[in-house]
Amino acid sequence: MSQATLKQGAGTDEILFVDQLADLVSIFDTDVQLCIMQRSQQPEILDYLDAAENDLGSGIRQSFNRGTLFPAELLPDLSGREFLLKDIRFLMELYFDLTGCDAIALRLMVLDRAMCPRFHTDFTGIRLLCTWKGPGTQWLSSDYADRSKLGEGSRGLADLKSGLIRDPRGIGEVPAFAIALLKGEAWENNAGKGIIHRSPALGSTGKMRIALSLDALWND
Repeated sequence: MSQATLKQGAGTDEILFVDQLADLVSIFDTDVQLCIMQRSQQPEILDYLDAAENDLGSGIRQSFNRGTLFPAELLPDLSGREFLLKDIRFLMELYFDLTGCDAIALRLMVLDRAMCPRFHTDFTGIRLLCTWKGPGTQWLSSDYADRSKLGEGSRGLADLKSGLIRDPRGIGEVPAFAIALLKGEAWENNAGKGIIHRSPALGSTGKMRIALSLDALWND
């Protein structure tokens, strides 16, 4: 993989930062659970989201078949809409090409609080996440975690008290606008290894987090 680099401090090849779109295929490597490609922030998208967030409601949930474009009319018709529309369509095309899936379950999330505030793993295959506004998804490297404390293993205790987090230095955050591919427990031969992650806390600042999530759907 060209110029794929290990996240400093991760301790394994579980978490990779890559520099090129072609290197996102690293997520298919057996040991890789999180693959991140940083991108420059686009001020036009941020300006649009600042203006449109109140008109986006609770966001968008819709499935799209391969070859179907994300409709412009799903987004508020304000100045700068074309920039966000172009990025959504780009990320959809990238995900279709990467996974070869028949359809995509898309969520455009508009959040004023953490959707999944506790560290967990998902029973999914490979998910694409991109946060345009607000803090990105946080991960906990397996080398700094006790997986036996996930879910019911926490005995209802908070992550800091359950023993799940062996060392907070293992916590990282996906940068804004980065393309993140997260491998879940449902991926073939990946049970017990899915990336440990959580939604970032937003506190009482009143600020919003706006992000895109893509999951593969397969026709029978």
